[in-house]
Amino acid sequence: MGQGLGVPSLPQQPLPSPSRPRPPVGHMIVSGDGALAHRLAGELREVYGERVILVVPPVDGTPASRLPAGGRTRASALFGRVSSVMLRTPATAPDGAGDNRLLEAVEPNDETLVEAGIGQAAAVALVHRDDETNIRAALIARRLNPRVRLVIRLYNRKLGQYLQELLDQAAALTTPGPDPGAPEASTTVLSDADTAAPALAATALAGTSKVVHADGVLLRAGQRPPPRPGEVTDPGLCTLALLSSTTNDPAGAEGSDRSGSEGPRLLPGERSMEEAANRGRVVLETVTYTGPAQPPGRLTDLSAPLGRLFSRRLRWSLAGIVASVLALAVATCLTTGADPLHAAYLTLLDIFAIDDPAKGQPVGRQILQILSGLVGLLLLPILVAAVLEGLGTFRNASALPRPPRGLSGHVVLLGMGKIGARVLVRLRELDIPVVCVEADPEARGIALARRLRVPTVIGDVTQEGLLESARIHRAHALLALTSSDTTNLEAALYARSVKPDLRVVMRLYDDDFATAVHRTLRAAHPGALTRSRSVSHLAAPAFASAMMGRQILGAIPVERKVLLFAAVDVAGHPQLEGRTVEEAFREGAWRVLALDTSSPGERVPDLGATRRGRAGSPGDLVWQVPPGYVLRPEDRVVLAATRRGLAELLGRRPASRVAQRPS
Repeated sequence: MGQGLGVPSLPQQPLPSPSRPRPPVGHMIVSGDGALAHRLAGELREVYGERVILVVPPVDGTPASRLPAGGRTRASALFGRVSSVMLRTPATAPDGAGDNRLLEAVEPNDETLVEAGIGQAAAVALVHRDDETNIRAALIARRLNPRVRLVIRLYNRKLGQYLQELLDQAAALTTPGPDPGAPEASTTVLSDADTAAPALAATALAGTSKVVHADGVLLRAGQRPPPRPGEVTDPGLCTLALLSSTTNDPAGAEGSDRSGSEGPRLLPGERSMEEAANRGRVVLETVTYTGPAQPPGRLTDLSAPLGRLFSRRLRWSLAGIVASVLALAVATCLTTGADPLHAAYLTLLDIFAIDDPAKGQPVGRQILQILSGLVGLLLLPILVAAVLEGLGTFRNASALPRPPRGLSGHVVLLGMGKIGARVLVRLRELDIPVVCVEADPEARGIALARRLRVPTVIGDVTQEGLLESARIHRAHALLALTSSDTTNLEAALYARSVKPDLRVVMRLYDDDFATAVHRTLRAAHPGALTRSRSVSHLAAPAFASAMMGRQILGAIPVERKVLLFAAVDVAGHPQLEGRTVEEAFREGAWRVLALDTSSPGERVPDLGATRRGRAGSPGDLVWQVPPGYVLRPEDRVVLAATRRGLAELLGRRPASRVAQRPS
């Protein structure tokens, strides 16, 4: 991929030292200065089987070029150990070909990126904590390799949109002719809030962050136990895998390739499922919320009925005044003999005290004038009360609503910062009732909660009784997403004391601390679901999917193997084009799951980040396509595939290279 792309604009740059391994072709480059870089590199290597070069700043400030050969070897080995610790997987030593290695550099400049093999790279991730560093490196990377896929971490979303358009336009102008053998030149700008929000929302709803988003539909892999004699289990959308039958193996080989034929089988056929009827299964299922929906909040309309503007007592008072005015007008008409309109006019003049005194007129007329004056005195306080109530109604419409007394089955969202605001949007798209808790009334997400009419409690969560006002004792889950680890932990512990079986999801910065908290809470409350994750843990899968290309929707682990989900255009793939869905299925390699019914001109590149249907409903994807449907060149399908099967289908690597890696 991109083997013919060199760096002709920089002939003066020195070539890499002969003592260093040459960069592989079609590899991934990850450059960063935090935990996200290490976790992202491990995700690409362990989940997707990619070859990764990790660029990190030196610990003691010594550039990598000045390290001795032994130090460079130890740095490469450090990459494997760090990735294994971050992902809790066995460490693997770097091979002699230099597929995975670590490169130390003060900053990702021209020399560093050339040494990392930018000219032959398939994708580059720039995940430094400084936006300026990422922007500068992105401009350099696009200049050195216009066809490379860029994934950039930026906190400023508006600036990220402009930068994405600029870099995509630069790639299009530099390489106007499409090259089938080159990687997809695209730019994706992500932030921690955008990437962590889907996983947090999915955890609150599905109990797991291992989900896949496709056109507004939330999918997860549900595990089914072996069916009993005569029992029919829920097949879901389709069967993704058969679980291994060596779960009690004392050697610990369950779920791995060492299990042989007794290990897990990905994407099995009908015959395999019949032969392994005593095995548990993993089925694909849609995640939906079946509890009470929170009605969409809207500001009070100017055309609202009287019942929403004025109280019942005030309405009865107004009705009494109107009846009195009508009675006085009728009496004036009968007493003076005037026509009804003139009598009503005289009555209104008397009520507002702007008519001349009725001197020398009949006694009846004088009495009616006095009664009209009394009615006018009664009308004044009623009008004042009506004005005050109307103003109060519109003021309350723009204020934050309080949680209803009968609310239950909702999600308590603690913290309305960048991540909390994005999670709130995801939860409301799924029609999940939410109650927000925030200490700062000027927080970023408060305006969003006010606009969506989401019940919100303002106050310090450490104060006694604040979570009770959020109806925590009847809640379905607690999402503690503040920027303080201690605040999140305190809220989780207090919520568990109120409701022991509450589902708790905490955002913790330190990954080791998150692991320790998770294990302790799981041991103390074995019957309740507890999830504690750092932001880097939640963000890494989204960054990895973006590096794999816009067609990759996500990955779901099955024991020690991985299934990938991708959106693929049928045109150009002889394994799909002109075949029926049943014929296109290849056991252990790929399976067609859904068909995109939108017209080719209306399709967007990133199906996973698009929501074209209304809230709570799917978009243009049709699931469970009939087996006899013939795939046309203009179709786009969503399929599940193993790493080996997807690589073969997309032609990303030679078959010999793919065959060396497990699925």
